[in-house]
Amino acid sequence: MSILNTLLALAPIITVFFLLVILKLSAKVSMAAAYVVTALLALLFWQASPAVVAAATVNGIIVSLTILYIVFGAILMLNTLKESGAIHSIRQGFMDISPDRRVQMIIVAWLFGSLVEGSSGFGTPSAVGAPLLLALGFPAMASVMSVLIIQSTPVSFGAVGTPLLVGVWSGISNKEDVTAAIAPQTVEQYLLQITGNVGLLHALVGFLIPLILCGMLTRFYGEKRSFAEGLKAWKFAIFAGIAFTVPYYLVARFMGPEFPSLVGGFIGLLLVVPAAKRGWFVPKETFDFPPRERWESRWAGIFDGKHMDDDDTPSFSVFRAFSPYIIVIGLLILTRVIQPLKAFLTGDMTTITLANLFGTPITSKVQFGYSPGTILILVAIACIFIFKMDINRFKRGWGDAGKTLISAAPALFLAVPMVQVFINSQSGDMSAAGALPAMPMVLAQSAAHWFSGVWPNISPAIGALGAFIAGSNTISNMMFSYFQFSTAQQIGLNTDLSSFVVALQAIGGAAGNMISVHNVVAAAAVVGLLNREGEIIRQTLIPMSYYILQAGFIGQALITGNIIWWGVAIAFPLIFFGIMSLTGKKA
Repeated sequence: MSILNTLLALAPIITVFFLLVILKLSAKVSMAAAYVVTALLALLFWQASPAVVAAATVNGIIVSLTILYIVFGAILMLNTLKESGAIHSIRQGFMDISPDRRVQMIIVAWLFGSLVEGSSGFGTPSAVGAPLLLALGFPAMASVMSVLIIQSTPVSFGAVGTPLLVGVWSGISNKEDVTAAIAPQTVEQYLLQITGNVGLLHALVGFLIPLILCGMLTRFYGEKRSFAEGLKAWKFAIFAGIAFTVPYYLVARFMGPEFPSLVGGFIGLLLVVPAAKRGWFVPKETFDFPPRERWESRWAGIFDGKHMDDDDTPSFSVFRAFSPYIIVIGLLILTRVIQPLKAFLTGDMTTITLANLFGTPITSKVQFGYSPGTILILVAIACIFIFKMDINRFKRGWGDAGKTLISAAPALFLAVPMVQVFINSQSGDMSAAGALPAMPMVLAQSAAHWFSGVWPNISPAIGALGAFIAGSNTISNMMFSYFQFSTAQQIGLNTDLSSFVVALQAIGGAAGNMISVHNVVAAAAVVGLLNREGEIIRQTLIPMSYYILQAGFIGQALITGNIIWWGVAIAFPLIFFGIMSLTGKKA
């Protein structure tokens, strides 16, 4: 690939980053500009068919609607719990476990969020976890940052293994060269090998995510603005990291891709919550946010306010107040695990399909019955009976949810179509001289050409790029798994080692969710935080960079067996925490 092709393929990403992150413009302005740039490049330079650009745009709008549907359900759930008074009991229940905000964040975001990710995926942890942290008294910005950072380790096995079972599988199946290269293994056996490697790499990188969470919380939202203050919770954070990642890895290695995040989250909660109640590993000094009147205005969303702390609301038992979330998790698991029920909810009778839009191969599908949004809305309605709510209060919550949805819609209606055009930007006639593959593949091929000697270090970045663009680990794996396998073959890696390269793709694809624009927009919307997307991405870029760099170092060490790379992999977290501890004020 020529340098010009590469630079032009980078242009949409540079546009987003420059306008959103550097100039701090709103997502809707930044994504509008990025959409125009992407569409013009696709039409004029890539020679993509106008029908394909139109179909990709329409498909993006439809995908935006499905995301907004989930956002609406999450906001409705939050508003219903608030209007019923259950929020107060939930908040008190978590305060009874521990008043330390670092501990609360680890339990809600890392463990509960991983459990939700394992059952549903596709942004649901943000839709459920961010409002819950907000209800506990976290600033809206801190809530969004926390749930986005955990969109890493559990993501590869989210939605009962979809990123691997659908994403990686669709990339490597039905490929004659793959079948020949991995023989006598079958593709199914090779996928299980990749699954075990994904679990291992995520565990080795991800067990430190709770500690990074603590540091990020105190650095950006503590009175002292000190990363080091978060590290004082290192015993509890590492305990929580290991409590999740050990069962997670064992399930991935010996059982397959469906249940690692589910089992890891569940066992983690069983171990960590009782330990926190007993004060095991909990830091002696309790961390809390500054008084609300000293919060920076940019921390708060439209839902922030003293109404979250009111004491005159009805009082329920913690179990009864939390029961809607238990029902949501239960229904998510049932609809994903019981195959006849899943087949019905995803079948032709319950799926709206718009096939071959404008005569192109692009097809849109909407599955409202299978959507987490439907479950959230149904459980919110059930709250009327669970909490014996006044119907007028429920209607008020419904109206407030609708108003927030309208505010969030413009950014998503621009972000997702831009992504779809980017992904579908291949030349109309691929047999013609000078025909170009889609922009993401141009970038991947250029990276393979320039960095083949250290490809394991680069492989996670390609996965992250795909997820940043598409907002989905599954789609990133669809786009790049076969490319990663082919690159591994070209640089002379055998079957066992090539499975690590494909695994690194999945690792990076998971980490990229932390900075995906439409993930950020959706997560911010559920807590009423708008036009702060750039600042959120600037924060989540820090743990995302740690994740893909450390995964690359460990992957390079495992593949080459070089002791120097193992030294780098051991030293890098120490360097990372050391540098971050020097930022802000000293604790």
